[in-house]
Amino acid sequence: MLVGKICNREVVFVHQDTSIPEAARLMREHHVGDLVVVKERNGKRVPVGIVTDRDIVLEVIAEGVDMNDVNVGDIMSDNLVTAREGDDLLETIKVMRAKGIRRLPVIDDDNELAGILSVDDLLELFSEQIADLARLIAFEQKREKESRK
Repeated sequence: MLVGKICNREVVFVHQDTSIPEAARLMREHHVGDLVVVKERNGKRVPVGIVTDRDIVLEVIAEGVDMNDVNVGDIMSDNLVTAREGDDLLETIKVMRAKGIRRLPVIDDDNELAGILSVDDLLELFSEQIADLARLIAFEQKREKESRK
């Protein structure tokens, strides 16, 4: 399965100069724990970082930093790891695990933001598949019992 087939295409994004209160408001409004930070290049949104609710808590609130003195660009994770739409899902999960990444921006062939892949999305996908397998086992047992009557 390819990353582009299952990634969430509704990505909430901001620019580096976005204020911390605005970033927090967007997270609350869209019920997300992260924002992809983009730069506009030739009319395309290219991801350059990511900021999470945890970044806001640990880098701003816990440090007692005045929210008006910093912006998203100051606290974002800028050693960004991305996946391409055509990347293999299982290989991408290995990368996420190795790097301790829970949310991964997905880019297209032009390096433009195309989606985001999160552990939450993966858990939902795999739990549905496991449930399908469990139903298969139950169906097989039922069919076997009926055929032996």
